[in-house]
Amino acid sequence: MAEKHDYRNPEAVLDVYERPAMPGWIFLSLQHLFSMFGSTVLVPLLVGLNPSIALFSSGVGTILHILITKGRIPAYMSSSFSFIVPSIALMKAAGYAGVAQGTIAVGLVYLIVASLVGAFGSDWIDKALPPIVVGPVVVVIGMSVAGSAATNAMMNHGHYDLKYFGIAMFTLLLTVLFNMYLKGFWSNIAILLGIVAGYVLSMVLGIVDFSKVASTPWLQLPAFEFPFISYHPKQIYWDAILSFAPIAFVTMAEHLGHIMVLDELTHRDFFKNPGLHRTLAGDGTASIFAGLVGGVPITSYGENIGVMAVNKIFSVYVIVGAAVFAALFGFVGKLSALIQTVPGPVIGGISFVLFGVIAASGLRILVEHKVDFNLKRNLMIGSVILVIGIGNAYLQIGTFQFTGIGVATVVGILLNLILPQQARSEETKHIA
Repeated sequence: MAEKHDYRNPEAVLDVYERPAMPGWIFLSLQHLFSMFGSTVLVPLLVGLNPSIALFSSGVGTILHILITKGRIPAYMSSSFSFIVPSIALMKAAGYAGVAQGTIAVGLVYLIVASLVGAFGSDWIDKALPPIVVGPVVVVIGMSVAGSAATNAMMNHGHYDLKYFGIAMFTLLLTVLFNMYLKGFWSNIAILLGIVAGYVLSMVLGIVDFSKVASTPWLQLPAFEFPFISYHPKQIYWDAILSFAPIAFVTMAEHLGHIMVLDELTHRDFFKNPGLHRTLAGDGTASIFAGLVGGVPITSYGENIGVMAVNKIFSVYVIVGAAVFAALFGFVGKLSALIQTVPGPVIGGISFVLFGVIAASGLRILVEHKVDFNLKRNLMIGSVILVIGIGNAYLQIGTFQFTGIGVATVVGILLNLILPQQARSEETKHIA
C-alpha cells in the first residue's frame, strides 16, 4: 500500500495513504460502490453479458491497478462504455470468444504503451499538457456526461416524467444539504445518505421494482467465461482485435484526463510518481483479467473521482474496500439485484453533484494557474477543447469511434504545440 512518508495534502480529510477507522471505512467504501454500480452493470447488460462478472472483474481489476501503482493512486477501475458498439456486434457474430480477444487486445495495447513510456520517460507530458489544456479537458470530462445525468433524472422509458425529475431534485438537494450542514463522518458520506434518501422516496412513490430481488438466490456463482473451459477459441478474431485495439487509445486519453483530475485533487503528480507507465500497466492488466473471466474492457471511473472531490477523502484503503465489496457482491445474488433496483432519477440526482464537481475542478486548475484568456492563444485552445468535448464531436470510421473527449484532448494538445505564444495582432499591439 501507499508509503507513510508521502507528502500530506493539507486539504484532505483522509490522504492517499491514510486508513479510515471502522465502521466508517465500510460506509465510505459502500458510497463508492453505489456511485459506480449503475454504470458498471449497465455496460454488460447492453452488451448481453453477466453483470455479476462485471462487478467481480471491476473489483479485482481495481485491486490489481492499486498493487501495480504501489498503492499511490486512488482510482477505481470498471466497465468502459467506449467498447459497447463493437462488443454488441461481436456477441452476435462470434459470441464471447470474440469479445474476449478484443478485451485482452486492449490490455496488451496498454502494456505496450506502458513499456514504451517506461523506457523513454514521460517528460513530454508537461509540454503536451499544460494548464490551458488540462483545465478545459477536465471540464469536458465532467460536462460530457451531463446529458446522461439529465436523462436519468427526467426520462422514464423514453418519456419525460415529472415524478422522476422530482425524485432527482430531492436527491440532489438533500445531498447538497447533507454535505453543507452535517459534520464529521456524516458529512463525509453525504453522497451515500443522498442515495438512501432518494431511494426511500422512490419506494414511497412506487417506482422501485423488487421482483428481481425476490427471484434471485442469496448465493449465486457468476457465469464466468473462461477460455478453453466455457468456450474454445478456435480461431483468432482479427476483426475483434482490430476494432478494439484502436479504441484503447481513446480510453487512454480519458484515463490521462482522470489522472489529471486526481493530480489536482490530491496535490500530487502521479505521472511521475508512481509513473504513467505504472498507471497504464495497471489499467491494461485489469482489462486482460476481465477478458479472461468474461468481462468487458476496463478503465478508470469519473463517478468515484467525483465522490473524492466532494468529501476530500482520497484514501486508497477506501477504494480497496469498494473493490472488495464489488468482487464479493458478484457472488451475492440478492445484494447485486437489490443495488440494481436503485432508480435512474436517484442516480441522475447524485450525478449532477459528482459530474459537476469534476467540471468545477477543471475551472479551479485554470484559476489557480492564472491562465490569461485575454491571450488569443489561450482563448483558442480553451474554447475549441470545450466545444468539441462537451458537444461530443466524435470521429467514427466504420465501427471505430474516437469519443469527443479523446478528440478534444488530441486537438488541444496539437494546438498547444503548434500555436505561438502570441498572435501577430498582439505582437503589433505590444510594439505600439
